[in-house]
Amino acid sequence: MHRRKFIKTTGLVSAGVSMAGPLSASKTEITNALPQWRGFNLLDYFTAKGGNSANGSTEEDFKWMADWGFDFVRIPMAYPRYVEFDSSKDITPEDIYNINEREVDRVNNLVDKANKHGLHVSLNLHRAPGFCVNAGFNEPYNLWEDKEAQEAFYFHWGMWAKRFASYSNKQISFDLVNEPCTREDMNDQFSKRGPIPGKLYREVAKTAAERIRTHNPNHLVVADGNNVGSDVIPEIFDLEIGQSCRGYYPHYVSHYRAPWVYENPDDALMPVWPGEIDGKTFSRESIEQFYSKWIDAVKQGVGVHCGECGCWRETPHDVFLSWFEDVISVLAEHNIGYALWNFRGDFGILDSGRKDIEYEDWHGHKLDRKLLQLLQKY
Repeated sequence: MHRRKFIKTTGLVSAGVSMAGPLSASKTEITNALPQWRGFNLLDYFTAKGGNSANGSTEEDFKWMADWGFDFVRIPMAYPRYVEFDSSKDITPEDIYNINEREVDRVNNLVDKANKHGLHVSLNLHRAPGFCVNAGFNEPYNLWEDKEAQEAFYFHWGMWAKRFASYSNKQISFDLVNEPCTREDMNDQFSKRGPIPGKLYREVAKTAAERIRTHNPNHLVVADGNNVGSDVIPEIFDLEIGQSCRGYYPHYVSHYRAPWVYENPDDALMPVWPGEIDGKTFSRESIEQFYSKWIDAVKQGVGVHCGECGCWRETPHDVFLSWFEDVISVLAEHNIGYALWNFRGDFGILDSGRKDIEYEDWHGHKLDRKLLQLLQKY
């Protein structure tokens, strides 16, 4: 698909905006080539082993989201959840092709429930064959090094694209792989990470998108930013693929005391906003600088959405809200939407477990009304 067809079929750019080459701010109003979706991540299929039935998304969840003015959910999936394998052993390359149709049906039903309430669904592989930004599950190969892993990756996306071949871009999009990066030790959560070589990322993303579009040439495809979601991917600017950034900068604020970030959470520095942390001064200007490359990508005609954002429950609530307003307001100024991680849970607007706020009772759940109002503002 050429850029003109991509933007036309996604229904994303207003009439009169040139599709030929990079857009010029001096000649026309800049328009994000992706909608300014606003919503949440749902963790129904987030873990590789075991279900999240106690926290599974309900019909009421989708109704509340829609009633509150939101229009987007992202479903980060761990592929072992929908394949059949002996969970007492490490998964094998052969297991990865053994699709569990019952679980695929359940994902399909989840998408349909969201669509019923007018919510767009972003289907994401949080754990793809051969890669996950998180440790805790032994992969039989490496997505960024092994052709066998890449072929399995394309197979899975082909399977999902076929399942949703009749769904429109208003209903569903396909977010290829969560927060791609290299890691010195795939089984060590705290090992050093780095960006995927741009040429390699382009090859994998391009091939996956082509496989997806064999089932529907208008399917909307999104690639997460390189280097754990933080870096724009210029190597794919010419492809009809949107890009997904993150709303976690700086981690001093967003991931204060998070146990998967700090080997010893007591080492975390107390966050402030705005102000100085670890000898560095942070403010709204810091946020604007961090997103400057993403904003430039939007100006060049690249569709950008913030697929994850939010704050771990340990950050003081007033600091969180002050920082978060700067984040989502900067994004909103450039028509970049967001998806809070998550809806119900440690980062969410319901049942977050924060200890420094007064919750509002909401049908048996604990609602962070101040956070909800901030989200609705943007």
